[in-house]
Amino acid sequence: MSEKSEITFMQTRLIRLASEEWHLPIEKIVDLFKKVDVLGYIETGYGIFHCEGDDAVLEDISEFLERKGLKVNA
Repeated sequence: MSEKSEITFMQTRLIRLASEEWHLPIEKIVDLFKKVDVLGYIETGYGIFHCEGDDAVLEDISEFLERKGLKVNA
């Protein structure tokens, strides 16, 4: 699998995990992620993120969103 495919796979997993953890529909998660470019953030941080578990990466994303002024229910 290419690195780009691995990044896309990770982005998809994290969208689903965020939806489950934050009790929001996938469509709202996608809109939120687009609003502050979380998918780009995941791509940029992939070198580190692929060594961590999805829960740790989701926690990092929550902190990223808070730095952008957005609070999610975790």
